[in-house]
This record gives sequence, structure tokens and C-alpha cells, in this order.
Amino acid sequence: MARKASGKTRFNIMIVGQGGRLQYEACLFAASLRAANPNFAGRLFVAEPQPGPLWENDPRIHNPAVLDLLSDLGAEILPFDSHAFGQTYPYGNKIEALLALPKGEPFLFLDTDTLVLGDLDTVPFDFDLPSASLKVEGTWPEIELYGPGYTETWKSLYDRFGLDFESSLDLSQPDEYWRRYLYFNAGFFYYRCPHEFGQRFLDYATEIRDNPPRELVCQSLNPWLDQVALPLVIHSFGGGRDALEPGYLDGDVTCHYRLLPLLYARENDRVVEALEQVTAPNRIKKVLKQYDPFKRMIYQARGHKVRALFDQDNLPRKERALRNTIKRNGFWMR
Repeated sequence: MARKASGKTRFNIMIVGQGGRLQYEACLFAASLRAANPNFAGRLFVAEPQPGPLWENDPRIHNPAVLDLLSDLGAEILPFDSHAFGQTYPYGNKIEALLALPKGEPFLFLDTDTLVLGDLDTVPFDFDLPSASLKVEGTWPEIELYGPGYTETWKSLYDRFGLDFESSLDLSQPDEYWRRYLYFNAGFFYYRCPHEFGQRFLDYATEIRDNPPRELVCQSLNPWLDQVALPLVIHSFGGGRDALEPGYLDGDVTCHYRLLPLLYARENDRVVEALEQVTAPNRIKKVLKQYDPFKRMIYQARGHKVRALFDQDNLPRKERALRNTIKRNGFWMR
């Protein structure tokens, strides 16, 4: 049974961390979580892939300053082994790591490049009805001129797993328009048990990868595999696009910024202020400055030069246009 804290369901948070960029993003995430939620009742797990045959190099975090800061911020390193994905598909970390979380305890997965802005206890989660991020563009499938359309492509996947396709549709959207079909960004998702969710996610993702329906013959699954399998998993557990009220995650409570140049380009002043406040303490600064994009964007104020390139009230509709403008002006970093 889910444990309660202050009248709310207690839940754990999982992000993924490993050597390189993700270890510094994990520190920033943990700092923002503690700043905005000093009394968070759950556990924060930084899931860390372990070396093995699916990794060419050791993916673990070896930086002692990073490990010390994560520990000081209350994060727990959660080792897990890669059996299905590993280096060839690192997005699969979020799938395989779920099986290392405490069984039967509600969880919230968040991409590591997320900033926590507000009180997570205000988010009206129903952990029995999963959902995921609707901050998404129509990136998959890519429809070929003489190939299957959206309906035929998605229906083949629902049929493969014995799921009801019709009930997944948003009938307020036109036929063959991508928003009619259940599609999420995998930047966050949640459920009542990580083992139930993780095993099904793993089963669906590996089946799609290894034995795709013929309707997917023209479709790329790298890097989209997790986002192809995720709506099927959520639908199979009775969740969907309306299971969580909008405006909380990817809104007032969290910001999935993706990369710091994009944060400075498109997010509101509150997000920028939160970022700069949470990264100001010396114990956090001395670690984050080890990562050059953080050093330049935050501490050397390159982010504000990026921000000056855009009118935040009249941004380009497509992220690609933001990226191209930043790159043209020599400020792109990742």
C-alpha cells in the first residue's frame, strides 16, 4: 500500500546520472529539488548504469566532488545493469533503471535536464493512472508519401500488444493529424509501481525494436523508441493524456529545459531566476563550474547574451529555429 505523508501519497523520484554531462545535470536537479522542496518526503535516486558488455567504457560517475555534492543534497546512487540497451541506446537507461527502484512504491521519473521550481506536493498525481509529458512535437512517425499513415502505423502497434486503439484517440483532432494519436515526450512519467511499469516498458520497447510490425519498415526508432513504446504502456495501464491536470509538470512546478542555451532562449524570467539562485551557493558553484557549458552559460553570463537574441513573448514556433539562431551567433553549447 502506498505510504502517505501530510495527506499526500509519498513517492520516490528517479533521474539518470552517469559520467559526463548527466552528472552535472544531476547535481543541478538535486539542488533545485532541495531548494523548492526542503521537506520532500520521498527518496531521490540517481540511477547509474554499471559497466558491462553493452558499454564500451565505464559509464559510472567517478568525480568525487560530484558524488559528495549529490550525497549532501540527499540523493542516493542507484546502480543498475544494462541487459537490453546500454551504449547503443542510452535512452533505454530510463527503462531498465525502473526495475532497480523499490518495488511497490510510487515513482516519478524525470529527465535529468529538469529544473524543479515549486512544491511537488501540489501536483495532483493519481499514481494508479499514469501519464507523461505533453510538451512534445510530432516527431514520430515520419510519414512517407506512399507509406502507411498515422492511423495505420499506430494501430499496428496497438494490435501487436492487444490494446484497444480507438479509445486512445483524441477525436477532437483531425484524422491523420499527429495530435489525434497518443504521443508523449518521455521527459517525465509516473506510476504506482516501477517494476510493473518498467517490465512492461522493457517488454514493449524490445519487441518493437526486435520485431517491429511491417508498417514500421520506413520508420527510424533511434532515438524515438522510448517515445513510441511509452504511450502504449500508459494506455495499457488505463492512463492517458488527461490523467494529470496541465500546468504543474512542465509548468509551474518543473521545467524540462533540455539544454541551457534553450532555457535562456525560451523560458520565462521565473525559470532563469530560479536557475541562477539555486546555482549561486559556493558548494554548488565549485562543482557545476567543472562543466564548461554551465560555467559559461551561468557563471560567465553567456546565457543572458542568448536571451537577448529573442523576444520571449514572440518565440519561433519550432525548436530548430531557436537552435539555428543560437548557433549562428556562436553561443550553442551542449
